[in-house]
Amino acid sequence: MSRRILRGFRPEIMADRRIAQGLSRGELARQAGVSTGAVAKWETGRSTPAVDTLARVATVLGVSMQDLIVVPAHERYLGDFRSLAGLTQPQLAARIGFSSSTVADLERGHAILTDVQEERIAGAVGASRAEVRAAYDRVRNRPPGARP
Repeated sequence: MSRRILRGFRPEIMADRRIAQGLSRGELARQAGVSTGAVAKWETGRSTPAVDTLARVATVLGVSMQDLIVVPAHERYLGDFRSLAGLTQPQLAARIGFSSSTVADLERGHAILTDVQEERIAGAVGASRAEVRAAYDRVRNRPPGARP
């Protein structure tokens, strides 16, 4: 199963923060529970980490996910809020009491967002209901071929 690119991930910011903390790639890898090679690939932009792995890296670096994932508020899609919260689709699904496939369909704009889902997602990702609704509307109304 292939993963999609983590939208808004800024590898140069991660590298700068690691260096500012005085950590080698190996030390960051050890503390975050990943390989040194993975850190090198992320910092050079050859791959992106899974969102829950990046959350561990952010913790080690003492930064927020917003420091490492940069998507302007007015451009965020529903999945961006999940990523900024450091959650995978299954993790968010478990928190809000819906299936992973429902979360995936909502993030792609392939399902209708109900008021209950909006409220639960907002609570789980630390956003307002208005922010969640606007992000959902953006993904539903994105141009043909644009990826969420």
